[in-house]
Amino acid sequence: MPVDPELLEILACPNCKTKVDLVKDAAALKCGQCKRVYPIRDDIPVMLLDEATVEP
Repeated sequence: MPVDPELLEILACPNCKTKVDLVKDAAALKCGQCKRVYPIRDDIPVMLLDEATVEP
């Protein structure tokens, strides 16, 4: 089951508080501002700075 669309509307990057978007075939969430990518594991977004990677 994918991430709930209502949850996606309220999620924000913990670093810069910007909205995040689904990327990588819904396997991650990416912040458009600081370019951090947060993984989604077992349909749960892992919104921890230590778990995020930075992509261009």
